Amino acid sequence: MSIETISLSGRKKVVSNKEMTFLEKMYLIAIIKGLFITIKHFFKKKATIHYPEQVREMSPVYRGRHMLKRDEQGRENCTACGLCALSCPAEAITMKAAERRADEKHLYREEKYAEIYEINMLRCIFCGLCEEACPKDAIYLTISKELVPSNYDREDFIFGKDKLVMPLEMAIQNAQLKNAN
Repeated sequence: MSIETISLSGRKKVVSNKEMTFLEKMYLIAIIKGLFITIKHFFKKKATIHYPEQVREMSPVYRGRHMLKRDEQGRENCTACGLCALSCPAEAITMKAAERRADEKHLYREEKYAEIYEINMLRCIFCGLCEEACPKDAIYLTISKELVPSNYDREDFIFGKDKLVMPLEMAIQNAQLKNAN
């Protein structure tokens, strides 16, 4: 017996309701096929590695931990515009803007800076959209193979500026490499 149905796109589709055989009703063939697949996977090499002793090889396009950049003079690039937080699909980034005082010109490039900048690493999906959205090239995902360390407390996974801002020595080293090229 055939039934003709019309889909939402307007195309006709013929659906047949043929009678199942005795073996098909007992699902013996389906069970045997499933058992064969299980037995086939039973003898394959396991994908599990013993993490602390063995380290999995990372992809060349791996996106690692977040870092807030500094310029050649060691000042923070972030102006707290909030575009990274808006572009984050996981809503992992929160920030609070503040005005720069006269005695803080050596710390921040612009009049406005991120007083509080936090990334919840439990929510982050490492997509890199925050990096693409930043107009000041202030945030990027490092190329290093460093993973987010494991912890027991949820609060330890909220990275503030103390963990995110690039170390001053690294900023000076990057500036020297730029000048050498």
